[in-house]
Amino acid sequence: MTETDKKIYMKKAIELAQHGEGFVNPNPLVGSIIVKNGKIIGEGYHAQFGGPHAEVNAFNNATEDVTDATMFVTLEPCAHYGKTPPCALKIIEKKIKKVIIAKTDPNPLVHMKGIELLKNAGIEVEYGLLSDEVELQNEIFLKYIQTKLPFVSIKYAMTADGKLATKKMDSKWITNEASRAYVHELRNRHMAIMVGVNTIIHDDARLNTRLDKPHRNPIRIIIDPDLDIPRDAYVVKTAQVQPTWVVTKKYEQRLVDLGVRIIQMPDIDLVALMKKLGEEKVDSVLIEGGSYTHGKALESGIVDKVYVFIAPKLVGGKQALTPVGSEGVDLMSDAYQLKHVKYTPFGDDILMEGTIIKEKI
Repeated sequence: MTETDKKIYMKKAIELAQHGEGFVNPNPLVGSIIVKNGKIIGEGYHAQFGGPHAEVNAFNNATEDVTDATMFVTLEPCAHYGKTPPCALKIIEKKIKKVIIAKTDPNPLVHMKGIELLKNAGIEVEYGLLSDEVELQNEIFLKYIQTKLPFVSIKYAMTADGKLATKKMDSKWITNEASRAYVHELRNRHMAIMVGVNTIIHDDARLNTRLDKPHRNPIRIIIDPDLDIPRDAYVVKTAQVQPTWVVTKKYEQRLVDLGVRIIQMPDIDLVALMKKLGEEKVDSVLIEGGSYTHGKALESGIVDKVYVFIAPKLVGGKQALTPVGSEGVDLMSDAYQLKHVKYTPFGDDILMEGTIIKEKI
């Protein structure tokens, strides 16, 4: 099998892994391919948290005997008992001849142990093929499993002159339909969505996911120090259907009776909040506004990634909102720098996404 062949098969496994998006958190996205005599005889992916892993699904879907076949898997097979038995033992049991792995698993329960188990059973193992692609695909899992803190993204839409809304706070719609549809893909990718209370007051935002495919609704987290949230807001009226958590200094039994969970903090500390969310196995948070919340999130150092939709429109005006409020930096040398920057067109709109460089340049 040539290196080109290996890359083709691994890319297929990576594509399969993506089908689990939104359903496996806080587990990783994993895909697997079984190849024998130059053809794919089995494929699978981790489809649901607590369900069979990618390797097991590939075995279950195999069209012929897998003995002496080569297995491609995007992440190191597990070697411990969790919600399911170790995949490495299943690979040994099925008499696979060779396993090609994209990325080792940083989870201390797994790291190199699955590989060691396979090698000790006489199975040939290669790893590192397209590992960068799998690392990017699993950026949420990789941060959470190593820090127990959520992967935090900021998403906003702005005009070409950098405005979130006009001076009269009109923001519907900055971007086109295709851009707005992709936002729901981002919501499906993250376990929670977070906004400041003004987003609820001004927009009565639903903060749910609307896709023409199986999806999940994120946990809604509203930063609301003084409990200013309208009691007839959509997020309150639907709190018993979609988890709605309000982070506040106060307490109100009426909201609790309506299904809202109140998280009381004497001061709204986003770092402490992320630690609490991580302890509750929330592995990712998408921040969707507003301007002040974006600024505070960046200042606190919790942000990992930024998604910016840019529309070919100009609104002007000194009073029009900019995407990142709060105090801001004094010098350009203190600006938050992005890496792994990617540009994607959505009609005439452009999505720019990038990862925050944590160390200042």
